[in-house]
Amino acid sequence: MRILCISAIVVVVDQISKLLVKGFSIPALGVHHSGYAIGTSFPIVGDLIRFTYIENAGIAFGIDVGGKLFLTLFTLAASVAIFWYLLKSRDEPLVLRFALALVLGGAIGNLIDRMFYGVLYGEAPLFYGRVVDFIDVDFFNISLFGYELHRWPVFNVADASVSIGVVILILFHKRFSHVSPAAGTSESSQPPPAAREPADATSRTP
Repeated sequence: MRILCISAIVVVVDQISKLLVKGFSIPALGVHHSGYAIGTSFPIVGDLIRFTYIENAGIAFGIDVGGKLFLTLFTLAASVAIFWYLLKSRDEPLVLRFALALVLGGAIGNLIDRMFYGVLYGEAPLFYGRVVDFIDVDFFNISLFGYELHRWPVFNVADASVSIGVVILILFHKRFSHVSPAAGTSESSQPPPAAREPADATSRTP
């Protein structure tokens, strides 16, 4: 399906950006890119947008739920479910499929980090890798119930794709409801009263 090209583009852009940040080496081609040290930070657009390289074991924006293995397996199962749905939902609204394609691409992007980065970089076993984050955006100050937020949690392309997809689903969720076929046929099968009046009138005897 063409909609899955959206997911593929997200995965490719996400992984290229992460490899440029973390570094990579292809000995057979004589290619080596050292990447950046964890903790490296410098401004891109003043203090509004900064490059800040961190790694986390959680889901989007560094949120940690259930441990590394649980998150990896959960993301894998969710990705398979969304992929299967997109294959079978060609008649669903385009905006719904587009949003899910963004979510799928972002989920796969971070899943690759968790599944393979630990092994590829000799840092952790399979399924226990950490996610590469590097986009650091300024945020208005929030202080509520002892919680303070001065900058948005550092994220990556995959996180942004998932977030945009979820926002689209929230904004357009009312358009995803369908009128049941039974309801539509039951209304259309009954002719309007005006159309039945002449027949009733001719059936009366004087």
